[in-house]
Amino acid sequence: MTTSSVALRGSIVALVTPMHEDGSVDYPSLRKLIDWHVAEGTNCIGVVGTTGESPTVSVEEHCEIIRVSVEQAAGRVPVMAGCGANSTHEAIELARYAKKVGADSQLQVVPYYNKPTQEGQYQHFKAIAEAVGDLPMMLYNVPGRSVADMQHDTVLRLAQIDSIFGIKEATGNIERAQWLIRDVPEDFGVYSGDDPTAVALMLLGGHGNVSVTANVAPRLMSDLCKAALAGDVKRAMDIQFKLMPLHKNLFVEANPIPVKWAVARMGLCGATMRLPMTPLSANNHAVVETSLRDAGLL
Repeated sequence: MTTSSVALRGSIVALVTPMHEDGSVDYPSLRKLIDWHVAEGTNCIGVVGTTGESPTVSVEEHCEIIRVSVEQAAGRVPVMAGCGANSTHEAIELARYAKKVGADSQLQVVPYYNKPTQEGQYQHFKAIAEAVGDLPMMLYNVPGRSVADMQHDTVLRLAQIDSIFGIKEATGNIERAQWLIRDVPEDFGVYSGDDPTAVALMLLGGHGNVSVTANVAPRLMSDLCKAALAGDVKRAMDIQFKLMPLHKNLFVEANPIPVKWAVARMGLCGATMRLPMTPLSANNHAVVETSLRDAGLL
């Protein structure tokens, strides 16, 4: 296996994509965010996923965000490039570009909207792995957004493919995660994609967390992951209790609306989003701000 689950552990930020007021990508702020995450102990930078507004950036922008992120990370921390698409051909082309510019791995989401069968999902990921096998792949199951749900047996089939090293399990279903942890090969990683339940998944044998909360609390999330992966329940839960309001309220509206407002409130980048995403409702400003203050971030 090109990248084992042991090689990627801890806090993987699902990074926001900064944008100028005119909606163009703010690359200088993107570079500053990456530097900040490196300094704060984030273990891997995940770019151009849902939190990075991948549905509203052009293919050219998508590629450039990956390129700039890899360039800025400069080997200090690995970069996981969001390369998912509901077209297998497009997903392959994005992955090829990510490999070309030096990304360390790719995140591939279950194809959305067109609702592939379990066999269709298997063939989709298998085709990407065969075409871009030199770029390790993390699967991503998030049925709340993609509608299609990757079933347990499909994950086990895909786990046999050498370049597929793990899965971002974003259902929030801990029983389901336990079955995966029990049944997948030893060198296949199970990562949380759900901040509220990530600590439980890691304490039960998971390998890390692909985190929205890490956008505003990278040091705390890194420390939480370290504690949970080391089996330090008290330390992990002390941090979890502090972060629980953020885990909840960063989803008070559809992600990434609240977290984009939160990073702007912290002065990390602007709050601009592209339609159809709209700014955080005024009545939720205090909700998110209180969560930031409770975590000691303001």
